[in-house]
Amino acid sequence: MSVVIIGGHERMTVQYEEICREYGYDAKVFSKKTGSFKKSIGSPDLMILFTNTTSHKMVISAVSEAKKMGIPIKRTHSSSAFALKTVLSGKDKSA
Repeated sequence: MSVVIIGGHERMTVQYEEICREYGYDAKVFSKKTGSFKKSIGSPDLMILFTNTTSHKMVISAVSEAKKMGIPIKRTHSSSAFALKTVLSGKDKSA
């Protein structure tokens, strides 16, 4: 299973990837917008948006691609390790 993380802190990229591995996910982390999301994200099973550390333009672009491809989206305001664990464990109630 794979997950794409949009936003977050650059210095935590490796930690985000390790947390995802603990939950059985391969992760791609995009803390900054780079080119076309369509080419970059592939076809993940889940997209996680850290809304506090992501520009509005980047959120709109990511959500648009996710909707086109039928990718489920989870949003969390915080970009902490705990917030990521909460989303991956299924305890998060946001959509």
